[in-house]
Amino acid sequence: MRRLGIFVLALLFSCQVLAQAAASPAPLVLALNWKPEPQFGGFYAAQVQGYYNDNGLDVDIIEGGSGTPTIQMLLAGRVDYAIVSADEVIIALARGGSDIVALFATYQTNPQGIMTHAERGFESIDDVLHSEGVLLWQSGLPYAQFFKKQYSPFKVVTAPYLGGIGNFQNDVKVSQQCFVTSEPLTAAAAGLKVKTFLVADSGYNPYTAVLVTQRQRWEKSPAEVKAMVAAVRSGWNNYLQDPAETNKAMLALNRAMSRETFTQSAQAQRELIKTPTTERVGEMTQARWQTLADQLLDIKVVRQPVSVDKVFVDL
Repeated sequence: MRRLGIFVLALLFSCQVLAQAAASPAPLVLALNWKPEPQFGGFYAAQVQGYYNDNGLDVDIIEGGSGTPTIQMLLAGRVDYAIVSADEVIIALARGGSDIVALFATYQTNPQGIMTHAERGFESIDDVLHSEGVLLWQSGLPYAQFFKKQYSPFKVVTAPYLGGIGNFQNDVKVSQQCFVTSEPLTAAAAGLKVKTFLVADSGYNPYTAVLVTQRQRWEKSPAEVKAMVAAVRSGWNNYLQDPAETNKAMLALNRAMSRETFTQSAQAQRELIKTPTTERVGEMTQARWQTLADQLLDIKVVRQPVSVDKVFVDL
């Protein structure tokens, strides 16, 4: 009888543990579109500094890689939140993916750029495109389509960009696409003198590193979504003020980038995230979204007008 009593108690305890586990919600999943680097510093700072927990959230961050389809992962319900670019949002909307809403735009100035050798003496993107030489880039990117309409005909010869700075390093006549927070730092570390031009200077300036979720999540769980944005905003404010602790955590996840590059990249991106006109990090305006939608239609990246009335929520 005693053994039966012990068995019953054990069974009851096991059932209680299983019930508690079932009642505990699974962590929210935030999908990045690249490796842990300073461009995601605020999202990791929210984890390192406990801001997710402070806002009642349990968040897992999963890293991405080249071509990670975060927007498709979100729309398929495989992740709860995702990092995308603003032009991806417009393209998805044009293709019928209406179940998406932007919540927070990290980069107010797009960090994509064109890197050139300083000795070429270029003063603008126009100079690069109308001079002899080679430009390595991904010709299918929206900004490349914008350039083709804005600056054609080119004098420069374009060729596919396959990553790294090897070809650039070996030929002064080669220019290449870059993120101003990444490749120019690598080039400088290799002893090269470079000059970089922001794509945004051409007039094409989509928000980048945009936090998005499904519209149905916003409609069904607005308190959770607001808590997520509050945690992320606190994370970015912390990271912009002092990135050292979060950089240490990201460095443990990404050994491909040196401690010095983490520090330099975090500094280089500050003015792109918090510009002189930025009132609070992550903010967005309907006018910026509308300009982007109009530009994508003009260069035929999308084939029909896209309404931006509900493309983002101001939190």
